[in-house]
Amino acid sequence: MTAAPRAAVALPDSDLTFGGYPCTVHCSGHDAGYEWAENHDIDDPDDCGGRSQSFVEGCRAYAEEHERTWRSDDDVDDAFNEDADDEQSLAGLLSRA
Repeated sequence: MTAAPRAAVALPDSDLTFGGYPCTVHCSGHDAGYEWAENHDIDDPDDCGGRSQSFVEGCRAYAEEHERTWRSDDDVDDAFNEDADDEQSLAGLLSRA
């Protein structure tokens, strides 16, 4: 499970952001969208919808974070599988010798 960006981030010019998206007065709509996406296992930003822009942006923030996590996990899996393939190839060459 990923850590939720629950706290709004204050930038030097006092603008608030939530997961990279700007907030207006507060980030409660973003937080609600993020929480909804987390509860519904949303992993594709295109699956986020709604009538509130801040809700959708919060949902997208979760999905984008989830997407990055999956990509990172896939990269590790790919590297592991490549190493396993290399070891199998080497074992096959040694058994032929």
